[in-house]
Amino acid sequence: MAKSKTTKAKVERLQEQGVLHRRAEDVTDELFRDCDFLDPHDLLQVKYEMLRRVRIDRCSVSTAAQTFGLSRVSYYEIHTAWERDGLAGLLPKKRGPHGGHKLTDEIVLYLVAQHTANPSLKLETLVERVKAQFNIDVHPRSIDRVLQRGKKNSAR
Repeated sequence: MAKSKTTKAKVERLQEQGVLHRRAEDVTDELFRDCDFLDPHDLLQVKYEMLRRVRIDRCSVSTAAQTFGLSRVSYYEIHTAWERDGLAGLLPKKRGPHGGHKLTDEIVLYLVAQHTANPSLKLETLVERVKAQFNIDVHPRSIDRVLQRGKKNSAR
């Protein structure tokens, strides 16, 4: 069966979703070469098939990783995610911090209360108050974001 070409639109959608295999040209597995159902640009398909190739077909990790255009380290990370979360573990994860690590709920409530009591307080004053009350340093922009978020939520 002839392999159909991946359209530019599909590549763009895969990239938007964070599942574009940036090294699709390095996928040499025969299933991806001979079957129009599988697309080497679709990283989810590539990850799943690599895991299956090792687990079911008993291919070595090194060979499978190379055949699917990934590293051995990537294989082990993917395998760990699969074991932990199943198919959902193959989905991309948001990179970087996942929320404010310094601004706990308690500090956010404190900031909102301070700002509500006196909306004219400068950010620098709130930074000083958080330092005095909680003994942590917070950037003024972080406080500004918290207060802006509070305004958006109360407007709903």
